[in-house]
Amino acid sequence: MKLSLVIRTLNEAKHLMQLLQGIRAQHVPDHDVEVIVVDSGSTDGTLEIAESMQARVVTIEKSEFTFGRSLNIGCAAASGDILIFISGHCIPVNNNWLAFLVDPIINGKVSYSYGKQIVDEKSKLSEGQLLKKYFPDNSAVPQHGFFVNNANSALHKSIWKKFPFDETLTGLEDMDLGKRLVNSGLQIGYVAEASVFHLHDETWPQVRRRYERESIALQKIMPEVQLSFGDFLRFFFSAVLLDCGIALQEGKLHKSVGEIVMFRLMQFWGSFRGNHANRVLSREMKYRYFYPK
Repeated sequence: MKLSLVIRTLNEAKHLMQLLQGIRAQHVPDHDVEVIVVDSGSTDGTLEIAESMQARVVTIEKSEFTFGRSLNIGCAAASGDILIFISGHCIPVNNNWLAFLVDPIINGKVSYSYGKQIVDEKSKLSEGQLLKKYFPDNSAVPQHGFFVNNANSALHKSIWKKFPFDETLTGLEDMDLGKRLVNSGLQIGYVAEASVFHLHDETWPQVRRRYERESIALQKIMPEVQLSFGDFLRFFFSAVLLDCGIALQEGKLHKSVGEIVMFRLMQFWGSFRGNHANRVLSREMKYRYFYPK
């Protein structure tokens, strides 16, 4: 069986070499592996790194970029039986990551699987708390619900051909697909053993935009979810207090308190703004929300 790894990139030179080396080190002796990089305009050496590691590079114009469209381009270029999606700033924790991730699909337990994400010691404390919330220590194969995350996931190509990614969303194309699959009677699995480091190197405006565009997408996927200004205040202060308590226990409150406040402010203010954004996006807004940086 052939495995096709699809990596979306935009100026991912900082972590891409380590990711590609991690992929090359995976223990999957019974499978052929190919790597496809879908690049949307890198200028930092990303393409040179990809080519030096024998990855196949396909490109998408900046003006044409959406998260779903870039994945569809990568999937169409792939020749494998199973599609694996991993962020350009994720790194496998060990050499068995890939085998664990694809096993439930190969064995017919699920159609779509995703793995655990953790932070390293340099990451923001609040980011780490979020990942612990959404990616617990115990696997669920299959799981209840349609949550899934394409920073570390796998999908049978035959399923993608029937259910391509939505190219109009400003984010959460993974959850949209997950919802469509579950509504069609298919199943999703969470594999905690398929773990990666997810390393976000974002400015505060980038953090806000990430949550804002995801909140805009959530309007389409789950229109019943509404976020009031009171919700924003309640969630913000609750998260800050919780994170500060953890930082205090770990002996790094003084060092982390400012970062905690800023991260949670950007997270919930972005979510609030996106939840109340006009559903008809101007050309300028489309560029701001679709393009990842």
